[in-house]
This record gives sequence, structure tokens and C-alpha cells, in this order.
Amino acid sequence: MPPVRTVLKRKFLAGLVVLIPVILTVKVIVWFFRFVDDQLGFMFDQLLGRHMSGLGFLSAVAIVFVVGVISTNVIGKRMIGVMDIFLLKIPIFKGIYTGLKQLANAFSPDNTGSFKKFVIVEYPRAGSFAFGFLTKECALKKEAGRETCVRAVYIPTNNLYLGEVVLFREADVFYTDIPIEEGIKIIMSGGIATPPRIVEARE
Repeated sequence: MPPVRTVLKRKFLAGLVVLIPVILTVKVIVWFFRFVDDQLGFMFDQLLGRHMSGLGFLSAVAIVFVVGVISTNVIGKRMIGVMDIFLLKIPIFKGIYTGLKQLANAFSPDNTGSFKKFVIVEYPRAGSFAFGFLTKECALKKEAGRETCVRAVYIPTNNLYLGEVVLFREADVFYTDIPIEEGIKIIMSGGIATPPRIVEARE
């Protein structure tokens, strides 16, 4: 039978393992609530003459929902298309907006074509492997006229929304049987959600 001190230590560590994710999740939600509430709450403070906690956050939720409803109908899509044309004419804004919009669309529940496969590639050096998302297949034309088939792979380097796009030869991409949604969970969990066995899948 292990000593009482060892048992208490294990129980305490087990409690930390359970509580830390819960505490951090609550902390993130509270921070997000306060941040959004502060951004829009000042308007209600001026209208009502006093601060009412939560009105800014509820307004933000309502705005996001209304924009979502508008963007999913025909007229709304045309309006957003016109807005995109206008925003893409702004020199500095154009580069940032285009990249962020494409990345956001890649994770949209209505977009199933941005990420084609969850793959494994040898990166950033030989002997090291990284998870990535296959985004594009293209041909690399050489001066002699020969073409090499390459794969564009998005490799997250900081959580999910920051990463690098690297071109790999077709033979250097390992296709997995992991769905895109599960791949996102693996990245967001820091690899903890990685299954014990990954099976090679066809393209």
C-alpha cells in the first residue's frame, strides 16, 4: 500500500487535471463576455445614463446572428459581394482582408472544399513530422517543359489560424483517415486528441 503522502499527492494532481481546463474555459468565456460588452456597452451607457452589464454582449450576439441571416440569402450575398468589391479597392486593407477572409471561410461550416484532406508531412526538417491540411493541387512547371505535381499544405504553427503554406511533392504527403473536423480538434488540443493509431488513406 503506497504511503498516505503519495496518495494525497496523486489525488491533488488528479483534481488539478480536472479543474484546470474548467477554470481556463470559464476564464476565457468571462474575458470574451467582458471584452465584447465593453466594446458596445458604452453606447447603452450614454443612452441610459448608467451601465447595465450584458447589454453590449447581447447586442454583439444579435448583430452576429443578423449578419449570419443576411449572408445566407440571395439579397444578402449580393450586398456582401458589393461590400467585398469596395473593400478590395483599398490598397493596405486589401491584403489583410483577403487573407483573413479566405482563412475564415476555410473554417466555415458551409464550406467543405477549402481543406481537402488532413495529412502528415515531413516538416520542418527531415525526421520531423507535422500535421497539415491539404488545400490545393497544382503543377510546377520547370524550364525544360516538364511538370511536377505538387501539393499545397497549410501547416498550423500557432493554434489554428496562424501557419505556413508549404508545397510538397505528391509522394511526400501522407494521407490520413482522419476527417477535417477531427483534424481541427487535434490541432486545437495541442496534439492531445491524436488517436493512438493513424491509418493511411487514399487521396
